Amino acid sequence: MTARLASSVIVNGLIRLAEQQGGFGAVLSKGDATAGTIVIILVERGVRRAVLERLLLPDGSYGWRDSPGAGQNEEDMVKFLDRRRRFDPDLWVLELDTASAERFAAEMTGID
Repeated sequence: MTARLASSVIVNGLIRLAEQQGGFGAVLSKGDATAGTIVIILVERGVRRAVLERLLLPDGSYGWRDSPGAGQNEEDMVKFLDRRRRFDPDLWVLELDTASAERFAAEMTGID
């Protein structure tokens, strides 16, 4: 069994990474500090570009997956988050606003 980083450590690391790149991050919903699932809303200059979710992969490692079910409007996003919270009440939801959401997503894959 490999050691895993606590969810709170990953959340703090992602917020710091966004801040290092001149952006900012906010915790919209705080989950379990140790093992809560993490959903990230990536925003670029105020426009939502992606919604990513940290999931356990079949090989036992973690990875980030795009969540197309989040939709593009606010109503779809609320429904998506409500569904996720019913499945996992320990859900973390972060919003990270960066200059380049695509670049940030590529860089954050190392934070697992």
